Amino acid sequence: MNRASFLLPLLLALAGFQGAAQAQDAAAGQKLIASCSGCHGIPGYQASFPEVHRVPMIAGQNARYIVAALAAYKKGDRKHPTMRGAAGSMSDKDMADVAAFYEQQGRGGIKPVAERAAPPASPAVAALLAKGACASCHGADFNKPIDGAYPKLAGQHADYLYVALKSYQIQGKEQVGRNNAVMVGIAKPYTLAELRVIAQYLGSLPGELRTVPEPKFR
Repeated sequence: MNRASFLLPLLLALAGFQGAAQAQDAAAGQKLIASCSGCHGIPGYQASFPEVHRVPMIAGQNARYIVAALAAYKKGDRKHPTMRGAAGSMSDKDMADVAAFYEQQGRGGIKPVAERAAPPASPAVAALLAKGACASCHGADFNKPIDGAYPKLAGQHADYLYVALKSYQIQGKEQVGRNNAVMVGIAKPYTLAELRVIAQYLGSLPGELRTVPEPKFR
């Protein structure tokens, strides 16, 4: 099956989230993030499930992607007990508002990506990225995906990226793993060592993602 065949069902599924993502209210979202801030509002905070890793930076992430991710946790396509519990109590509007807040929270306060040097990919890393056609969705610099439904990856915590990539290889488990036809197919051919190399390179790139501490954590 070619990549286009993989992408079609995902794009159709994501279309259902577009309405929610367009009806965003960042101010309303700020009132809903108390439980989110307990992990995502603490710089360097580490989760211990399914293994120890830093929680992802979501300030500056694409709102449509955040909505899609929350919906996947709520549905159970992303199997993570804590995140499923958090997303399960959210309405579609809640998700859209929270996503809007985090997208705008990342604006300003950091040096523009264009002014920060990106480490060149070695031939081996470039080959691994080309094998999965990663840039075809996430953009050549991995900071400007071709569609807002895809995540920015540049500068994300490498240990989180590794856990996320590895989760697409885990199927049939009740508490861990991710179901996504596109990413399952892309991640499957890689060894764990290769996924780690990819994650480390993506994490080394200049990006727009960050953790913005809430006032009580500053």
